[in-house]
Amino acid sequence: MKPSTVAVRFMIVLALFVAWTASSARAQGVPPLANPLQPVVVTTGQAIVNAQPDRAFVTIAAESRSRNSGEAQRLNAEAMTAVLQKIQQAGVPKDAVRTIGYELQPEFDYANGRQTFRTYVARNTVEVRLDTIDRVGLVIDAAGTGGATSIGGIRFDVRNRETLEREALRQAVADARARADAAATGAGRTIDSVVRIEEVGVPDFPRPMMRMAAQDAAVSTPIAPSTIEIHARVTLTASLR
Repeated sequence: MKPSTVAVRFMIVLALFVAWTASSARAQGVPPLANPLQPVVVTTGQAIVNAQPDRAFVTIAAESRSRNSGEAQRLNAEAMTAVLQKIQQAGVPKDAVRTIGYELQPEFDYANGRQTFRTYVARNTVEVRLDTIDRVGLVIDAAGTGGATSIGGIRFDVRNRETLEREALRQAVADARARADAAATGAGRTIDSVVRIEEVGVPDFPRPMMRMAAQDAAVSTPIAPSTIEIHARVTLTASLR
């Protein structure tokens, strides 16, 4: 085989390989790589968007005990039914209540290295969604008068969380781009193009809990939610010229 023929075939194979690599990268959503000889700058941007909560979630539970498991379940069904009736009378619709846990288990006493059966405990836990913040105290009081044995896990949120998350992401990208421009200027360069933007996971900051103050028995439980913070963080890679 002539050397020229070998060279031609080699170039064809190389071209096909490059085309296949580019096609494969596009299929996998991988952005084309920048010129490896072209300098790049990598910056991190972050943003926090504050919002006033307009939604609350309250966790309410009812417990019942009996030495008979079936009896414990029956008593618990009656107890939770009474609690739910009080909650609905406070203006909470049925579709705003969901069961998040149910348990039936034995309890024991321990003495001298031995366990002795004491009773069965049945526990039903529901989460109540409230789209009106100023009704949280009323619902807490209603659940208490209805016989709830545990009320807690109160947290606040916003109904348009996705919109606020996108706004925080937009601001984080703008922050990263501003940092990239500053870094490029400091190096005597300018930004040629943005090569890659990656969203970085942020810690799951606890959503604001309630603050309770002392109150008179004749008034409902006062609730004062704090401001909610929506966090976003990104890493931006840009080529320089």
